[in-house]
Amino acid sequence: MFTGIVTDIGEIAKLTPTAQGQLHRMRIACVYDQKTIADGASIACNGVCLTVVGSGVDGDKTWFEVDAAAETLDMTTAKYWSKGTKLNLERALKIGDELGGHIVAGHADGIATIVKRDDLPDMARFELRTTRELARFIATKGSITLDGVSLTVNTVEDVVFSVLIIPHTLSVTTLGGWREGSEVNIEVDLMARYAARLSEMK
Repeated sequence: MFTGIVTDIGEIAKLTPTAQGQLHRMRIACVYDQKTIADGASIACNGVCLTVVGSGVDGDKTWFEVDAAAETLDMTTAKYWSKGTKLNLERALKIGDELGGHIVAGHADGIATIVKRDDLPDMARFELRTTRELARFIATKGSITLDGVSLTVNTVEDVVFSVLIIPHTLSVTTLGGWREGSEVNIEVDLMARYAARLSEMK
């Protein structure tokens, strides 16, 4: 589990497609202490929970390797990642850690597309479009995870919703680079999903 609070911006140092392109082995450079990264650990990369299969140090940078399998490549923006791609990173939540965002599983539900960006003084407002299936879980003032970042929904109209990004978030994540037409990973609020399921079962 995660909280949607990014703790580093990593960069893909190496990407190797295997199994006829159905599996991507990625080496991601970061600032985490390599001694704290165990094989089998979970790290959220742009909101996608991936399992560490190896780690090491190269110069002054730590690296870890993960595999993105066919379903991840099909459902998320991982299909577009390449060497040099910057990724929002978050380590798995430990019992007793501060829950600064909201409960995030790291299981991206799909992709949202940015339809508009408004640059405000020190902030940015984004409008995004998603599928009707996912839009039913999105509510004004509710929580949403976009590229691994826990955000509050400002407005919702049909399948389009908006978020306002504060200066700190713009400076410590990759969100400052979002542009109209960019695709981002989306994870809807787990509580909203369960509430909808309970409603359907009545």
